[in-house]
Amino acid sequence: MKALYAVVNLQQLKYLCAVVDHGLNVSDAAIALYTSQPGISKQIRQLEDELGLRVFVRQGKRLASLTPAGEIVVATARRALREIANMKRVADEFRSEDAGTLAIATTHTQARYVLPKVLSAFTAQFPKVRVMLHQGNPVQVAEQTVAGEADLGIATESLADYSELVTLPCYRWNRCVLVRKGHVLAKMKPLTLEALAQHPIVTYDFAFTGRSAINAAFAAKGLQPNVVLTALDSDVIKTYVELGMGAGIVARMAYDPEKDQAFEMLDASHLFATSTTRLALRRGVFLRGYVYQFITLFAPQYSRSVVDAALAGDAVAVEL
Repeated sequence: MKALYAVVNLQQLKYLCAVVDHGLNVSDAAIALYTSQPGISKQIRQLEDELGLRVFVRQGKRLASLTPAGEIVVATARRALREIANMKRVADEFRSEDAGTLAIATTHTQARYVLPKVLSAFTAQFPKVRVMLHQGNPVQVAEQTVAGEADLGIATESLADYSELVTLPCYRWNRCVLVRKGHVLAKMKPLTLEALAQHPIVTYDFAFTGRSAINAAFAAKGLQPNVVLTALDSDVIKTYVELGMGAGIVARMAYDPEKDQAFEMLDASHLFATSTTRLALRRGVFLRGYVYQFITLFAPQYSRSVVDAALAGDAVAVEL
């Protein structure tokens, strides 16, 4: 028997199922399909010839019943037509540039302090797109993106460690130290790691936002920071700093002068290496039009063509 995929066409499958659906009455099937009876009969004979078997039992020119093999062929044809219909629905959905779902895996700091303005602009442009935020630590963000649970991931740590992901560096940032009003560290100009190491510290969890840069800075000076509490997000760190548990090391973007008036904010950009926030996409992914627009809103240096080049494996040079 010849390979089915090489010889059977979509029209033949449609005609075959239509004839069966109309009680093996070719005339009725032709009327339903707006075509001619001879045309349907010819296509069915060609299908049988290509398959090398009889699909129908014939009595003269009339189709009397399906052969045993024909029963299987019809069932297979119906499955094929359903799958083709599914493909068309998927294609229709993906051709729609302004409706659908955008799932973003990210950390608390990004979701709380960076994404609100971006998503506000995005939803104004694409009101029919439903946005889903999945928050987690950087490893969770990477794994959700790899698994396809998120369309894209945004984090500082871990993303570049996964070969299944294409990562786009988006922007650089550093840290600040938050202390309660009147704290002795607020009098130090400039702040030093040696002074900071003498006080209890509240900061991010070990796997979290730029924590590796904090550890590396103290280690380079031969210092052991007195980290008394770690947390997954900046707001929790602020809560315990306000309670007097220690000095908080947080991302600079997490400090809001209006909302954080209980604290003294001490610049720490000279103490720690700059970190880079990255946006990650699965290799080989097909992106909806609005996903490209979100990426451009989040990181304007990435146009659609630049993103496509990165997904294709081409080297991309951008300024942060």
